[in-house]
Order: sequence, then C-alpha cells, then structure tokens
Amino acid sequence: MLPAIKRFLALLFVFVVFFFLVTAIRTWRSGGDFSAFLPNFLQKEKTHRVEAFTPSRTSALDISDVEMLSRLNEEYARLTKAVVPSVVSIDTVGERTEKLLDFRGGYRIRNYPTQGQGSGVIVSEEGHIITNHHVIAGQNQIRITLHGGKTYNASLVGEDPLLDIAIIKVDSKEKFVPLKLGDSSLVEVGQLVFAVGNPFGLGETVTQGIISAKERSLADNQRDLFQTDAAINPGNSGGPLVNLTGEIIGINAAIFSVDKENPSFQGVGFSIPSNDVREALKQIIERGRPIRGFLGVQMRDLDPTVRAELGYQDTAGSAVLGITPNSPAEAAGLIPNDIVQSYDGKSIRHTHQLITHVQRTKIGEKVKIGIWREGKKMELTTTITEATSPPIYREIPPKTPSKNNIEILLGVGVEVRNLTTEKSAGNVRGVVVTRILAEGSASGILKANDLIVALNNSPITNPNEFYLHLAASAAVQSTSLFILRDGQRLRVSLPAPSGK
Repeated sequence: MLPAIKRFLALLFVFVVFFFLVTAIRTWRSGGDFSAFLPNFLQKEKTHRVEAFTPSRTSALDISDVEMLSRLNEEYARLTKAVVPSVVSIDTVGERTEKLLDFRGGYRIRNYPTQGQGSGVIVSEEGHIITNHHVIAGQNQIRITLHGGKTYNASLVGEDPLLDIAIIKVDSKEKFVPLKLGDSSLVEVGQLVFAVGNPFGLGETVTQGIISAKERSLADNQRDLFQTDAAINPGNSGGPLVNLTGEIIGINAAIFSVDKENPSFQGVGFSIPSNDVREALKQIIERGRPIRGFLGVQMRDLDPTVRAELGYQDTAGSAVLGITPNSPAEAAGLIPNDIVQSYDGKSIRHTHQLITHVQRTKIGEKVKIGIWREGKKMELTTTITEATSPPIYREIPPKTPSKNNIEILLGVGVEVRNLTTEKSAGNVRGVVVTRILAEGSASGILKANDLIVALNNSPITNPNEFYLHLAASAAVQSTSLFILRDGQRLRVSLPAPSGK
C-alpha cells in the first residue's frame, strides 16, 4: 500500500505544481498581480495613493466666440418654454370585441380592455384640443395630462376621419393657454420646425428638424402632407409641428418605418398642414361635422396605357372614369374619357390634386373646369355641392373593339368576367380570369380563377375596362398585372409583342 500512496502523492504534487505554473504564466501574460496567489494573511495591506488631478477651469471657447450659437440656443429654449405648456398627453381607454369559437361549434363574444396614447395641442382658451382621429377612435374614455402634471377628462366634440383629425374638449371651466394655427401655405422646404408630443408615453418631448418635402401622399385620404426629419415616434400622433414663432403649421400624423410591427423613427415623418386642420376645426365647431366639396367624378391618373387608349399626348391631367347621376359633374357636361386639365384656374397634374381642390371648394361656389375631349380643349362651369351619400358612378359606355384590337387580344389569349357579388363583398374590385388560350402569350402566366385587380398600376373594375387597357398596352409594351391567386398577392408581366 505504501508505494501506491507515494505514487499518488507524487502525481498530486506534479499536478499542483503544473496547475500553479500554468496559472502564473497566464497571469503574467495578462499583466496580473502574483500576490493574488498568496494567502490573505501573507499579503501586504494595500494603501490608497492620492492621485494628482488638475481639472480645466476654463471653457474651450469664450461665450463671445460663439455669440450667434449662444443666442440661437437661448431662442430654442425660449421657444420650447412658450410652446410646451399648450401640448398635452392623451391616454385613452377602450374595448375590443373578439368572436371566439367554443367547444360546441358555436361562437361567443369576449371583450378586451384596450389602452392608447397620443398627443394633442390646445387651440382655444376654453380647452379645445386638436389631435388625430386614430388616437381617439373607438375609445370610451379620454384623459389628458397638461405640462404641469394636472389631469382632466375630455369629451369628443367632432371628428374628421378622412383628414385624420379629431377635436376634443377639456371638461373644465378653467382658461387654458392655446397655440395659434399658422398659415401652412407659407411653409417652405428647408425651414426649421419643432415637433412636440408624447412619444412612447414618456411625456412631453421636443425634437427639431426641417421641412423635408411638401405635398406628400400616403393614401387617397392623406394628401399634401408635410414631410419632416424632426423625430416623430409612436405617441407623437396628434402633437403639433411648430415654426420659429411657435405657430402650429402641422399636426403630426404618421411616420415611415420599415418594421410595420414595431414602428420607430426613420427620419421620415408626416404632418397634416395647418390650413387643412383649421378648415376642419371651423366646420366641426360650427356644424359638428366636416363639410367638403363634391363634384361627382371617378378619376384615374394618366399612365401610358390610358394616354395611348385616349390618344392624349400630354402627361398632366386626370381622366374621367365615371360620372355620378344628378351631380355637379353631370350638370357641367363632363363625360367619361374627358381629361381634366384645370380646375378653378389651377392646373391639374394628377388625380389627387384634383380631388384636393374639389374638397376644399366652398359649398355653392361656381368653378370653371378646363378639359380635353377627343383632341379639343373646352371649358365647363358648374356649382359645387356637398356629398350626402356614397356616390354611384355611371360606367363608361362599352366600346366595340377595333379589328386591330381583337387581333391583339387574341394574341394575349385571356378571357375575363365580372366579379360575383359574393367575391366583391370585401371591397376587392377587379375581373376574374375564366379561360386562357394555349397559344396566347398569357399561357403559363395567368390561370383560370385569377383575380386581376390592376393593369399597369391602374385599377380594373369591369371586363370592358380591362380589354381596353390590355389592347392599348399589349400592342406596344410588356404589361404588368396585379393579381390575387389562392389568397396570395402577385405581380406578373405579360411579354411585349415581338420586335418591341
């Protein structure tokens, strides 16, 4: 037994020596202290040595060297101090209803409480506040918090969902400090602006930037927006965009974000111009609802296909698709395929611009409309009214395809029909493919039951419109189709004719 114990102790000794040797080498390479290997009672007590430390007692520059920046800094602070007390944080409480399938195959309803946050700005001494419609839409309770921390309940006065504006009022007899609505027509690209709001529920926050662009469009109901690089984040919605004198020139409404699930500032924010907001505010205060001009036309932009179809050489204007019966457009003598070139003396470049001018026209005002019709220019006059119900448009009268167009359509080889009532109930419009000719250029690209929604980015509503667009496009170029197939959205292209 004794030799075995000796061998064990020898191996243990070698292991311990080797372990400490390797550890010591690593400590030395890393610049460590070897005293850490000694037991505590053998280590010397460390004493703190007072370091020499001489801080700078002077600024890098004298204030007189940056006098302009100093004044600018003071003015920024003064502007912020003047504006912030009129900006409020908005907290909302609502309820979301969800239909659930139970174990018996039936349905039951479950209600979930919801909470929201946003911003607003006081625009009257009585406590009227402008915010976004999407901040308060469907909410049961609205509570606002002022700059000093005081909270109040607020009630809805009126809303304009199309413009995304709502007017709420503080439930209090106190007098409040309002901000002035400025003239947004004076805003220039490049001018300094400040966005104030309640991003992410953090409370009042001020960011600075410039007007990056004007007349930006996010959708048909959001046109002519200001684009700014002042930081706007979720929670800023409804807060003001102010100029250097603290006037409201816009109401912050949206941001561009790559991540739609978790949107955040990307340097591109959008604000509703104050002149549009002022008009909506006036109408809501006076009548309880927004009022907009109504012409009664269904329009489409002039893409190459539309221009080729109508024989129109210019690129500016908007083409008439349909006319509402008994509307100002019908009274003026507008007909499908007219091209509107001017409205009330203002040139029309695209459809959004025309719709904006019409909606801003006062009810009962007479306007002149300059049009192009089959190669001739004309001027029509009508009186703008207010829309009281959803418009119904008279379809474009069917045209008999020319012999040349028939040959082109046979070469493509696609037949379509109208949507059934059941399929069109979900606000989806288009035509359904019924047959594909084996020898046609659409063979292998389109399939039966494909739903064609748009052709060359122009919406398609009926077979006649589809064939006219297709014949004009397929004769000279490749044709882009936006389709729905088995629940998926696809974009496909039909080849250009040979030699093109």
